[in-house]
Amino acid sequence: MISIHSGVYDYRRSFVVADKTQSVIKEMNLVQLAQKSILHSGGILVYFDNDLHARDAAAQLTTLACRLSAQAYLNIEYGQVAAQWAVHLSASAQLIDITPGFDTTGISHALCLDVLNRATDLDLEILLAMARSPVAFCFPSVQELESGIRVRRFAAQAARQAELSFDTEGLERPREYWTYRPETSFTLLPDVSIIDALVHTIQPALSGVTYTFSCFRASEYILLLALALELREVHPFLHAQLEARWSRRAMMSEEFQAVFLREYGSIRDPLPLKYYVPGERIWFRNPHERSSDVMGYEGSWLYYLGAGLFNNFWKRKTPYTLVTKCLEIYHWRHGVAQDCTGKLIMDESIVEQRVEQSLRDPTEVSRIMKRMMRYRDPGGVYAQGGCIDATRESMRCLYPQTSDIIIPA
Repeated sequence: MISIHSGVYDYRRSFVVADKTQSVIKEMNLVQLAQKSILHSGGILVYFDNDLHARDAAAQLTTLACRLSAQAYLNIEYGQVAAQWAVHLSASAQLIDITPGFDTTGISHALCLDVLNRATDLDLEILLAMARSPVAFCFPSVQELESGIRVRRFAAQAARQAELSFDTEGLERPREYWTYRPETSFTLLPDVSIIDALVHTIQPALSGVTYTFSCFRASEYILLLALALELREVHPFLHAQLEARWSRRAMMSEEFQAVFLREYGSIRDPLPLKYYVPGERIWFRNPHERSSDVMGYEGSWLYYLGAGLFNNFWKRKTPYTLVTKCLEIYHWRHGVAQDCTGKLIMDESIVEQRVEQSLRDPTEVSRIMKRMMRYRDPGGVYAQGGCIDATRESMRCLYPQTSDIIIPA
């Protein structure tokens, strides 16, 4: 396996693929790899044991790019990396032009995409956003890259269709699919499909009921559904293991993240402020100390949908923009109240009024965004940080030959 933290691209040679995609190779800007550090190469790296497999992969990726009409926006290069071979997908000059400062929120608008209604447009934005990444996404096969695109598409689509009721202590699920015990949380009933259970839990259009969730747990259900949909097709055995595990005990929080996800970016080397990939889970931190003491208002977990929009678990038809999400979190400080027992609560009506008021004043919006569009402070610190996280999460590999997901007993 190639480590993105070491090694350089060595001697390379360009090539021409002798297949149906040959006529578009020149348009793909298929060039030789230059001497550069993998750590700073960014984009997408697919690695192989030999030259032949790398050549075949470059042809497959060219076909993928053509199918999504991505030719003008990608460079495809291949060559030797330490003891292995790799194909590198990176942003062309045209893609860089429409994503200044790694700001991927304008890709859909620039290319006139309809990511909310056309799956191929959503796949295109996912691929281009990944190719623009300042940190390399590494895959052991073209299949895993395509799987990674699909999982993100499934997550974005599921997040857009989900609508729930906010309650950090809520214990509601459809009884025909789930049972609950404190020691195992919600588990599947016998002979229940995990996909059916998840869909009927998060989509009131099917169930007729809006169930209670925290945004954190809701975000796990979205990712779990996307994972189950993909595993059902590419790795049925792992899908069965996943279903069996949720029949015994749910995975949540740190265990969930460790089993299914990798983190990229870091506090020391943060991802760009406006770098987002559709279908990836995002954490916005509440930088105001007192309002963050209200249960459930420490921050907000949600998904980037593409087209500059983030899902709204509580009002599905009103997705957030980066501006409206930052304004909402900022105005939580004005919605803090106390109930009759002295417990801190949030008056959402005040928050909504404040957001609407701010949106009518461009100067006020600019002031708030300047305060919020900063990297968050470390945990427990409330100083000059904003609401933007330094890191993102990426799904682990899923195919039988390359999966690194191990379902605990």
